[in-house]
Amino acid sequence: MRKFFRKIGITKPLLIGGIFVIAFFVIAFFIHLVLLPQIELKGGKKIVVEYKEKYSEAGYKANHLGKNLTKEVKVKGKVNTDKLGEYQVTYTVGSGIFKRKVVRTVEVSDTTKPKLKINKDDIYVCPGTKYEIEKVEATDNYDGDLTDKVKGEISKKEDMVTYSVKDSNGNKKSITKKILYEDKEKPVITLTGTETVYICTNDVYKDPGYKAEDNCDKDLTSKVVVEGTVDNSLAGDYKITYKVKDEAGNEGEANRTVKVSSGDVVGTVYLTFDDGPNEGTTNVILDILKEEGVKATFFVTGYGPDELIKREFDEGHTVALHSQTHDYAKIYSSDQAFFNDLQAIHDRVQRITGYDSKFIRFPGGASNTVSRRYSFGIMSRLSKEVLNRGYKYYDWNVSSGDAGNTTDPKQVYRNVVYSLRKDRVNMVLMHDIKPYTRDAIRDIIHYCKENGYQIKKIDNCTTMVTQRVNN
Repeated sequence: MRKFFRKIGITKPLLIGGIFVIAFFVIAFFIHLVLLPQIELKGGKKIVVEYKEKYSEAGYKANHLGKNLTKEVKVKGKVNTDKLGEYQVTYTVGSGIFKRKVVRTVEVSDTTKPKLKINKDDIYVCPGTKYEIEKVEATDNYDGDLTDKVKGEISKKEDMVTYSVKDSNGNKKSITKKILYEDKEKPVITLTGTETVYICTNDVYKDPGYKAEDNCDKDLTSKVVVEGTVDNSLAGDYKITYKVKDEAGNEGEANRTVKVSSGDVVGTVYLTFDDGPNEGTTNVILDILKEEGVKATFFVTGYGPDELIKREFDEGHTVALHSQTHDYAKIYSSDQAFFNDLQAIHDRVQRITGYDSKFIRFPGGASNTVSRRYSFGIMSRLSKEVLNRGYKYYDWNVSSGDAGNTTDPKQVYRNVVYSLRKDRVNMVLMHDIKPYTRDAIRDIIHYCKENGYQIKKIDNCTTMVTQRVNN
């Protein structure tokens, strides 16, 4: 062996030196494996995180000669998932020659496909027409709005359409839909006016009209068939049905209800309430009316909860207009001031209920004289102009006295029942903001029922009960 080493030029000192070098590396490797702490990265030395997603540490373990050093590991490095790229996180444990450091690479990448906002159902196109590429909305987690990048392509057979979009990072989204040349849509009948029409007995009902349109056949108004009749001699609800078919046999339908109301009957009692709504009184009165099966009329103001006005309407009572502010000095300062106030309370009721109320009661009644302080002759003008503008106004011929000195429920009861008459319509003035009226109303209703009075709410067929205008 010595001869061999001499032959290849390796002397004894050189050989001994080589053995020492090899021994050094073997010892160093042993120290690396055994004597230095070990760090194990969960998830590997490289992980990928999606753009904008929250980065969470995958975890790690550290030990040294059987001792758990995980809690002693120091972690450095930040990952910004709002920006694409590679980030390094360093894990270190130990110190001096016994310190171990491991690096993890975190790649923030965009692999999410864009989103196409499109109905995935088949496309129905009118027969004989060509499908036109529509504008489809597209959004991407990285690029934002990609609507202008969407491409639409119709197949050569023209029975398929594909919409696709690609973001700046190469992620692509496609949706393919089938084109069916069929008319599947029903014609649409639009009624002129409202779906509910009110007339009085013996009034002539004239249909407000309608229009029929179809996606393929366009105007079909002339082909509408109207079914149903209205017997204007008999009070009740009558249904009018409008039907039409398109060329493909699709049928559209609409319905209107005609409510025929009887006129005033002598002996009728109208329970009306001013100045509400008010929590604690109006809601209790509504409870009593519901329990007794009675409908009333509420002349509301701009005060009190919206929910109570909504409840009045939903439970079938008439929501009428009193005043937005109930401030005499303001509303009677001029004709325009009055109508501004009236429009405000009208808009409140319509916003809450959707109902276009046209029944009003002047604050203080049409006969009030307090308005003279603010505008001479204003009631003479207003009592005519409200009619010209399509409103009806109602005063009263029975007063509960609850707006004056009467504060006893028994006296409120007596004031009402002692004033009722069988030979006329009885329009009763009360205030639903008064607790003593609240406490008297059930007994008033019982008296009316027991003595043959019919209780009704104001409707389009209710004749105006008015007082003499004094200004």
